[in-house]
Amino acid sequence: MSRLKERYHSEVVPAMMKEFGYKSIMAVPRIKAVVLNMGLGEAIQNIKVLDSGVEELSLIAGQRAVVTKAKRSIAGFKLRQGMPIGCMVTLRRDKMYDFLDKLFNIALPRVRDFRGLSDKIFDGRGNCTIGIREHIIFPEVDYDKIDKMKGLNVSIVTTARTDAEGLYLLKHLGMPVRN
Repeated sequence: MSRLKERYHSEVVPAMMKEFGYKSIMAVPRIKAVVLNMGLGEAIQNIKVLDSGVEELSLIAGQRAVVTKAKRSIAGFKLRQGMPIGCMVTLRRDKMYDFLDKLFNIALPRVRDFRGLSDKIFDGRGNCTIGIREHIIFPEVDYDKIDKMKGLNVSIVTTARTDAEGLYLLKHLGMPVRN
């Protein structure tokens, strides 16, 4: 069992039941999925950017990334419907917990001038999205082999109903939050 999953069951569930007054263990919020998304707008002109993005996102996630395509045409960006413009990966179960453990304890502290995440990253329903400017903060990415810095979004989907529940859950799982 993952270290973070074990911590969730042994520490977080009892603490949340006491804090929020849940009567059942099944009522306690949990993490459903982690979605990593990398938008690669330059892929319109250079398809090799897309290949390297998929490869690097697959290394970071530990699971094969899929190519995302444009839903509609935008003339100003010279974009046609169906053109590949990014890649994404959805993590669940043990891979999700392993990735979150790596994100909270290894990757985020490597960000320059990092003082913690804001509590404004939540969407109103207990889910949060973290924007990462440089993908090289992850230890799997070889600095010598990258051609360009890429950013990515990490969305953490929870079953929490409010931001307070989601913040409490992620904070007690080890997410670094600014005071």
